[in-house]
Amino acid sequence: MSLVVSVPARGRPREFDADEALTAALRVFWRKGYEAASLTDLTDAMGVSRPSLYAAFGNKEQLYRKALDLYEREKLAYVRTALGAPTARGVAERLLYGALDVVTGMGDPQGCLGVIATLPCGEEAQSIRDDVIAKRAASNTALIERFRAAKAAGDLAEDVDPDSLAKWLSAVMQGMSVQAGAGATRADLERVIDTSLQFWPSR
Repeated sequence: MSLVVSVPARGRPREFDADEALTAALRVFWRKGYEAASLTDLTDAMGVSRPSLYAAFGNKEQLYRKALDLYEREKLAYVRTALGAPTARGVAERLLYGALDVVTGMGDPQGCLGVIATLPCGEEAQSIRDDVIAKRAASNTALIERFRAAKAAGDLAEDVDPDSLAKWLSAVMQGMSVQAGAGATRADLERVIDTSLQFWPSR
């Protein structure tokens, strides 16, 4: 459901669709990163004034956190689905192809918002970087637990370390994001996935 926000302005209230405005802000942050996205970039894309932005979303940091939450709900929903795959290899395949869809999505900026946010940044963005890293750690913990369960069920060999396997898979996904941001095509990254799965540990 779309939320329409009324913000007091001179003469009469100014209304705008908060969901559409937040989606526009997400695309700016996704394309430029937190620090490089100026308030002018954001207000122009969102179609709101600065007072309206502050009234509806708070400051720039608060807006980014709301945009990050939106990104996780809409773009990273595949992670939860992937963890429910019946085999560990199935989990890996769903994660890799889900990540591929996100980083090469038509109409979306290339690359991953989470990777962009954790690239080297100044003090202004450190709390943002810390928050993204914490979210990623929670996701990685869920993946490790899924692989531990797979190992206990005999779906992974005894000599496989679930922690290392999860970190390797995350590294491949992050590498795909960086390559997509540098211009790699979907076909290029599909070959990365194929090659990666060739090294999947057999039982």
